[in-house]
Amino acid sequence: MIYDRDFLRLLTEKLNIVEVASSYMHLEKKGGTYWACCPFHHEKTASFHVDENRQFYHCFGCGASGNVISLVKEMENVDFGDAVKILAERANVPLPQQNGADGERAAELKRKRDTLLKIMNDSAHFYLDNLNSGKADAHIEYILKRGIPANIVRSFGLGASLNSYDLPKFLLAKGYSRQDIVDSGAVNEVEGKLSDSQSGRLVFPIINAFDEVIAFGGRSIRPTDFAKYKNTKETLIFNKSRTLYNINKLKKLRRAGGLKDVIMVEGYMDALSLYQAGFRNVVASMGTSLTQEQARMIKRYCTTVLISYDGDGAGQKANMRGLEILKGEGIDVKVVPLPDGLDPDEVIKQRGTEAYRACLDAAMPLIDYKLEVSRRAHDLSKPEEKLRYVGEALKVVRTAETAAEREMMLKDLRDETGISFEALSRDLNRLPAAPAERESEPPPKPADTAGATIKASRFVAAAYLFGARYAGEEDIDGVPFANDVHSLIAGYVKSKALLGEKVTLSEIFDFFDEGTPEYEELCRVLDLNDGENLESEVARKYFYDCLRRLKAENIAQAIEEVKKQYASTDDAEGKRQAAALLQQLIKQKEKLKSGDIR
Repeated sequence: MIYDRDFLRLLTEKLNIVEVASSYMHLEKKGGTYWACCPFHHEKTASFHVDENRQFYHCFGCGASGNVISLVKEMENVDFGDAVKILAERANVPLPQQNGADGERAAELKRKRDTLLKIMNDSAHFYLDNLNSGKADAHIEYILKRGIPANIVRSFGLGASLNSYDLPKFLLAKGYSRQDIVDSGAVNEVEGKLSDSQSGRLVFPIINAFDEVIAFGGRSIRPTDFAKYKNTKETLIFNKSRTLYNINKLKKLRRAGGLKDVIMVEGYMDALSLYQAGFRNVVASMGTSLTQEQARMIKRYCTTVLISYDGDGAGQKANMRGLEILKGEGIDVKVVPLPDGLDPDEVIKQRGTEAYRACLDAAMPLIDYKLEVSRRAHDLSKPEEKLRYVGEALKVVRTAETAAEREMMLKDLRDETGISFEALSRDLNRLPAAPAERESEPPPKPADTAGATIKASRFVAAAYLFGARYAGEEDIDGVPFANDVHSLIAGYVKSKALLGEKVTLSEIFDFFDEGTPEYEELCRVLDLNDGENLESEVARKYFYDCLRRLKAENIAQAIEEVKKQYASTDDAEGKRQAAALLQQLIKQKEKLKSGDIR
């Protein structure tokens, strides 16, 4: 749903960003603003600044910025629409109603979703009651055999399915329709007969970031020719490719103090075992096929991921594409080496917590992992195998980001294979260009935003935006800003002054989309509001130097334009007017040099 600007303004006016932020982190008041350790990156010294007067936040460490809506969007790991819904409920502000067919469809979709969530919640309690009923001896025996402590069973809400027919009866008796319980995924329908989708299995509730049960995973507790693990089908509320097991607890962990990294394992048992051993920063992908949606989800919590899949060849090799997806999303990917044939749960059970911690300490960068996978697949004692390995290894070396890294890898490859560095270098240079390297034209480089004129424009915009005393002495209309973002900021400040209203940064974020160059430039402007940056005598002098530079640059450009006009016209009157304008501009230039900026 698209919300109009008036509604969003009403909503943000009803909220105080300090109160909302306080529900996610501990804020400490210093002077007129509030500070906390940033929830978006790992740090020990608070650099996350919440401005109650202007209703925005900004981190001077990682550059994250936004208003109360973007704060909830990031903290709750939801999209813009869901963030608005969360805040509207908090502020007790009714959401705008959609009319006609669209409104009816939206209402029906909400009803359906709410119903399915209730069914899954009731099913989770049903399974939990089964486990504690005295009838689940086989399930209890399996739990004990796998060494899952009672506190972990309770914390993760594990339950038991005793048979195929009790759950459908239970849900129908609670008044749910036959269609809804089938649509929830908790119940299957085959040839008109209803059955528990997890029939006879140990049940793991799959819970989203809002602590809602959206699906179930089941583990067979008896020998079977079928899959040991089984997830409920994808539904309106469950999409496996957009879900990570234990994401709800990871979210709470980030709120409590941030995350340095996240451990990603394959399955439920691995996640439970690591969590019990004290590695609380763990999630499970529920399989080896990582998706772009999962990568984007995890990036909102942390940008360093330690992949800890099974130590056998299949587990280590099957997910190379998924690792590339993580890397493509800007995540620092490291792979945890495990002893051959063991999974994380087995390492902890057989060798102890410290042995697994040593595996984490030995986590290797993705590029080294690729070489390791290739090395394991070849017998280097055989010449033909060694040559195949060298060919694969050189393709990996080529992807290194720096020449120094490539040289180091070639030296390691030389020592490993006995092939000379010179020969390896020649073969590397002869490799056909990778697809990304074959582009006829390189992508355009971003504009240099660190230039003196841009920096001057940025500082002047910040001075007006944050109400520096000296900025009020100069007419904002007379400033020739060098960037459209700075001009928009100036226009916003001027409009607020004309209306007699205070500047609220919460509104200005609505003008830019996150991730765009314009949004990044806004964040650079906000970076200047640090301590006494804008209020000192040095800042006042620098402000006037910046104004002088901007006006001088503007006059210089105007002079060049007039010269072109003079040269391009044969009309005498036109030349006379151009000459007069040129003289006027030169006088303004000389006036600036004398120190008069007006």
